[in-house]
Amino acid sequence: MEEIRAFIAIELPDGIRDGLARLIAGLKSHQPDVKWVDPAAIHLTLKFLGNVASCRVDEITETITDAAAGIPPFSLEIKELGVFPGLNRVRVVWVGVEGALDKLLQLQKRLETNLDILGFPPEERDFTPHLTLARVRDNASPAEREELGQLITATEVPAIGSFNVRSVSLMRSQLSRTGAVYTRVAAVELK
Repeated sequence: MEEIRAFIAIELPDGIRDGLARLIAGLKSHQPDVKWVDPAAIHLTLKFLGNVASCRVDEITETITDAAAGIPPFSLEIKELGVFPGLNRVRVVWVGVEGALDKLLQLQKRLETNLDILGFPPEERDFTPHLTLARVRDNASPAEREELGQLITATEVPAIGSFNVRSVSLMRSQLSRTGAVYTRVAAVELK
């Protein structure tokens, strides 16, 4: 049986990706031990599913449709830079979002609840809406991680803009030596 590595996400418009590309370009020249995300691949992950039998795509899409029912399109905006887990030992660099977070959180919570019924357990950590920009490589020294944290603190996010969320996508992730390739498997419109 064929499986796909899948997740549910909000895809970004080209204008937002272009703004994120400019932000990444300004940051990446300073850090050699960081793997920067291709701006064309940046998305807002709502739920990582892992390996899923391809025959379950329709069932998962129907579950996304149920979770999205009654949630109208909404607007989000890019906000400040942040890191996981902390500024002194950076592992992930991200930008957060603001705007209609109530609708975003409602959608994500419904997805968690509905997908739990299908056998996809809820995340143990609270959902923190963010767009991943980079991951620090394992061989980065503590000093390099701290230096990156200082750079993030000193960097002001330029006005990248807001975007309307009109759909939720079921995505396929195919891993390769050059990085993951994401393909939309299904999209559910918000109404």
